[in-house]
Amino acid sequence: MRKLIVNIGELATPFGRNAWGGADQKKRVERYRHAWLLLEDGKVLSLGTGDPGGIARVPGTEILDAGGLLVTPGLVDAHTHLIFCGYRQNELALKLQGVSYLEILARGGGILSTVSATRLAVSEELFEKARKDLDEMLKHGVTTVEIKSGYGLDRETELRQLRIIKRLQNELPQDLVATYLGAHALPPEYKDNREGYISLMCEEIIPEIAREGLAEFCDVFCESGVFTAEETRRILEAGKKYGLRPKIHADEIDAIGGSELSKEVGAVSCEHLIRCRESGIAAMKEAGTVACLLPATSFYLGADYAPARAMIEAGVPVAMATDYNPGSCPSLNLQFVMNLGCLKYKLTPEEALTAVTLNAAAAIGRADRLGSLEPGKQADLVLWDAPDLEYIFYRMGSNLVKTVMKNGEVTA
Repeated sequence: MRKLIVNIGELATPFGRNAWGGADQKKRVERYRHAWLLLEDGKVLSLGTGDPGGIARVPGTEILDAGGLLVTPGLVDAHTHLIFCGYRQNELALKLQGVSYLEILARGGGILSTVSATRLAVSEELFEKARKDLDEMLKHGVTTVEIKSGYGLDRETELRQLRIIKRLQNELPQDLVATYLGAHALPPEYKDNREGYISLMCEEIIPEIAREGLAEFCDVFCESGVFTAEETRRILEAGKKYGLRPKIHADEIDAIGGSELSKEVGAVSCEHLIRCRESGIAAMKEAGTVACLLPATSFYLGADYAPARAMIEAGVPVAMATDYNPGSCPSLNLQFVMNLGCLKYKLTPEEALTAVTLNAAAAIGRADRLGSLEPGKQADLVLWDAPDLEYIFYRMGSNLVKTVMKNGEVTA
């Protein structure tokens, strides 16, 4: 089926099949005025400006009028934790009093309370909550989502989370990418047996995930009070042995070597990076690692913001994501993240667009087919109630999405 979208006020898209850092994060974005876009069989066939001419007269071509509005690629949320039960609104008062994340965790709260609720939840409850979340994300323009496990911290619940992601992929329009994050915290039953839990992950859970094809990536929370750099290396190497590509939660609270480890293990992405040092930036640059930054988490926690400008200037590709989770970022609004990218990271609109499209797709191994509107790529796009690219980064607090297309079909 051929679809021709005409009367596009502005078409803004990065170009390429890999992540861009440095000046390219801005320069590789093209902006076309008075544009048209031709789709066929769920992919982009061609694009141009002005009168599409004879293309519009090809029999069987459906004409869609963009009404002079902005079109961009579909948004990619490359870091979420949305398979859980157990929101933690009861912790808000503690946070307002200045109690830190690690202090709440040490008291048995934080992630451990969500782990308890998630273990007790039946699969259908977890599925329905996640389905509702993903539907809301789609309406906000997000056509591809990475989802981490990590609220089970045991064999049964971690596998159950990943199986739910697989079921969601079969029933929902978005592309979903599964990441195993069993190393999200030390489970209470292993509080005096770190080695036992690490062995369980490396020798039992990871091989089973690989046998069932339940995840593409393995992630570790490399942080003070959680997992050391050496433990992170061991877990990620076990994942690589079974075909799971490495990601690292690094330098969120303390820089303990997580970002530097990206070079050693060949991490696809390092994520958070609030405390990232120059040595970590250099390691990511050398490894070709994408820096996946989470400004809404900094906003919610009242924390510092990752050194995004230093990373871009060093040539490290920067992506942005929500980090949607019940503790440190109970928001799934990637548009808010886009606002923060400009206001707090000082990204240009073009850099920020690349960060939530092409670079985010690269952070989950999808830049070859997602993240830009160019011939041969998937026809995932957003029609915005906006006249130009600047407008969607300038406006705050409203959902500016008018229409979402996934694989060339209107889905929201």
